[in-house]
Amino acid sequence: MSANTEQVLHTHPEKTAQVALGVFFNIMDAWHVKGKDQIILLGKPAESTFYNWKKGKVSALSLDTLERISYIMGIYKALGILFPTRVQADAWPHKPNQAFNGQTALEFMLKGSLIQLSDLRRYLDAQRG
Repeated sequence: MSANTEQVLHTHPEKTAQVALGVFFNIMDAWHVKGKDQIILLGKPAESTFYNWKKGKVSALSLDTLERISYIMGIYKALGILFPTRVQADAWPHKPNQAFNGQTALEFMLKGSLIQLSDLRRYLDAQRG
């Protein structure tokens, strides 16, 4: 992470958190991901924290949570580039894929580790060429 990015995160943590979560929840809506699965993708915050976040009540996010959201944003963007329509792109996370041993991309991501998010992002970037 660049020094400039870190400065922005530290200078405006509340605004950064609100924007990041807003984008995350919009992607989750587009992908039709259940709340319990969203909690896993965010790194398993407490349920009360998660529901406060959904209401926009957040003062800051951990670096881990911001990194998770960043990967998900990258995955969303890559899908938009790979598929001719947003409908196809948003359906893809729910389709079984041989690259993930027949699991869906969402099932793969729900293993809960940053590594899965990173691997999926790298896979999609490789598909783009």
